[in-house]
Amino acid sequence: MIKWFADLVIYDWLGFDGATRLGESVHFFFYDTIKILFLLSVMIFFISILRSFFSPEKTKKLLSHRKKYVGNVLASILGVVTPFCSCSSVPIFIGFIESGVPLGITFSFLITSPIVNEIALVMLYSLFGWKIGTLYLISGVVVGVVGGIIIGALGLEDEVEEYVYQIQINDEDQGEALAQESKKEMWRRKIEFAKGEVKEIVGRVWKYVFIGIGIGALIHGYAPASLLAKYAGEGNPFAVILAVLFGIPLYSNAVGTIPIVQALMSKGVATGTALSFMMAVTALSLPAMIILRKVIKPKLITIFVTVVGLSIIGIGYLFNFVM
Repeated sequence: MIKWFADLVIYDWLGFDGATRLGESVHFFFYDTIKILFLLSVMIFFISILRSFFSPEKTKKLLSHRKKYVGNVLASILGVVTPFCSCSSVPIFIGFIESGVPLGITFSFLITSPIVNEIALVMLYSLFGWKIGTLYLISGVVVGVVGGIIIGALGLEDEVEEYVYQIQINDEDQGEALAQESKKEMWRRKIEFAKGEVKEIVGRVWKYVFIGIGIGALIHGYAPASLLAKYAGEGNPFAVILAVLFGIPLYSNAVGTIPIVQALMSKGVATGTALSFMMAVTALSLPAMIILRKVIKPKLITIFVTVVGLSIIGIGYLFNFVM
């Protein structure tokens, strides 16, 4: 529905040509801005209602397993079964922090969720076979677990913006108030609370959504797959590193990058190089980092990008070695 509306506005009403780079970039910006703001609003609304059923203590207990690192594994597995892109994972990240889930475990989810989802896996298995699909699945979980463990070990809780923790306090007050009310009144307050969360969070990040997707749209239209194939093709020992650097400024979900991966591999780009590009686009996109900046500080973003980027590079070289 959103794509149909974007096609109508950009191509039919405004007269842009979808075959040109300008037309492709304008369409990308219009479509993705509407899509991301819609997804953010809907997800924040429903996650806020869902959060109201679980006290911070219950959520924290679910993922903060007594055995070390089990919580990271559980969060990464949860990321696999949630089909969110890097931008739409941000509200869930906020919800985890608000609920008191440890920062490292929260990042395990944030890393894995955009990299791997069930729809992308079905496409990978069907297009590239079970071996590549399975290796990609395992790699995505490993990157999430390892990245979360490292970030958790660094003790960076003070690098989360203060207002996020303030929302946690408000959530606890809200939960106590709801417990004293009738079911009808309880649901009314839950819905009002969720609407308030949408207004609060979207109001804080919408400018960053516009800026981030605008940058992604320019690169999307003016940096075609052939450019990466030219500089990160077979025989270049730095191909994986270049693929990750190429991927970071772009924005797409895992499903959207699979056709690009297929095109790259058809042009002779090695499997590991192409898949590391896919991971970088989905997990480390510049638009997502710009949006994420509203909830975490630059130091933590830098550490996040560095840890995940190095992990993806390592997996890319490993894929090239074993495939």
